[in-house]
Formats: sequence, structure tokens, C-alpha cells
Amino acid sequence: MRKPLISGNWKMNNNHFEAIQSVQKLAYLVGKDDFEQVDVSIHPPFTDIRSVQTVIDADKLEFSLGAQHCHWEDKGAFTGEVSPLFLAKLGVEYVICGHSERRELFGETDEMVNSKVAAILKHGMTPIMCVGETLAEREAGETETKVLGQVRAGLAGRSADQIGSLVIAYEPIWAIGTGRTATAEDAQTVCAAIRGAIVEIAGDAAAANVRIQYGGSVKAGTIAELMAGPDVDGALVGGASLDPDEFARICKLGS
Repeated sequence: MRKPLISGNWKMNNNHFEAIQSVQKLAYLVGKDDFEQVDVSIHPPFTDIRSVQTVIDADKLEFSLGAQHCHWEDKGAFTGEVSPLFLAKLGVEYVICGHSERRELFGETDEMVNSKVAAILKHGMTPIMCVGETLAEREAGETETKVLGQVRAGLAGRSADQIGSLVIAYEPIWAIGTGRTATAEDAQTVCAAIRGAIVEIAGDAAAANVRIQYGGSVKAGTIAELMAGPDVDGALVGGASLDPDEFARICKLGS
């Protein structure tokens, strides 16, 4: 059985002092029994990663350290970018790539996402590869065409073992930061289609192992219903992860 993964994406929020306080508070709210049921990753801004890592290591917390983005090269003349090698040296375990905000605001292409997936895996970290459709694509009935096209492009060239080890996050663009959430039925339908595509790409074993998250205005009040189906294995949580109390309830799967 796949253990659910709840990932908190802080985006461009929380300086390193605030990050320390948030992690410490969250550690009081999410207990050992909770970690027996779920894995939890925290994805702060780059300037906070070392501070969060220090707290996790010093207090022996069970949270996994995550990053929001990386470049696909180890080093070079890429001003403002962050090397996956640097992240690995900091103990980062999960790296988000292809987030809709990166695709929509910064022009990330499927080819770039594919390169990032390869680089993250190369350095022993786990990609959380994001896919999702716009409102116009959804209304035109093109959700699966768009989402499965992104899945195939992002995973091209990867082995079945690699694909089975990663995380795919279905995050409909129209639901991110809008307060709108896909229905549990919609989330389950698309996540099932993603798993079906993985069967075609990499086989049954990879499809059984890959974890598929839902992302898009996830709240404590919606997490249990969203995860009721067999193909939703967790959540990529944005704004709600900034509130330790709310995020803790989500990590407890709404209980």
C-alpha cells in the first residue's frame, strides 16, 4: 500500500525566522502516530532551507525537507538559479518541478521539466512533478489530453524503476489560489487516468508504486474526501500549509 505524502509548498512566503517558528509549531501538532499514517514534506523558500534543515536535524523531526524548484545543470552561468547538487548537499529529499506557476509565469516548458526530473533523480532526490490544465482547457473537455501529455513529456527517457519512485501532483491551474477545488470525483478521475498512463509508459509495477497527489486550494475540510479514492495518494498544499494548525489537520487527513 502506498503511504500518502502531504507536501507543504510555502511559495514566496516566510523569512527564515518565521520558517523556524512554523516548523517548531508544526512539530508539536503532528505526532509520531500521524507519521505512521503519512509522510510529510515541507518546501520553504531557498533562503529558509538551511534553517529548516537545522531544526529538523537538531530536533530529530520526521518531516522531509523539500525545495520548490531547481535548475537542471549542476553548475554554470545561470544567475539566480539553484543547482540540484546544492539542494542534495543540504539534505533535501523532495523537489517540486513543473509547478503551474513556474509554467505559467516563468515559461517553463515540458522539455525543461523533463530535464529537471532527470537532474533531481540523478542526485538522489525525489521529483514532485506537477501537471494540470487551465480553466479553458477544462471547459473544452481537454483535461486528460493536456495532463497526460505533460506526464508523458516529463517522464520521457526515464526508466520504469525511476518512474515508480517519484511523485506526480495533479494540480488544476484553475484551482490554485482561487479557493476553488476539484470535486473528489474529478480528482479521482484524473489521478486514475494518470496512473493508467503510467501503466502504458512504465508497466504495472511502476504504476502501483508511483504516488499521485492532488493540489489546488486543499483544506483540512476537503482532504479526507479528496483522498477517499484509491488513486489519490496525498496532497500538494499551498496557502493552507502556511498555517501550522490548518496544515497539521491536513497532515492528520482531516481528522
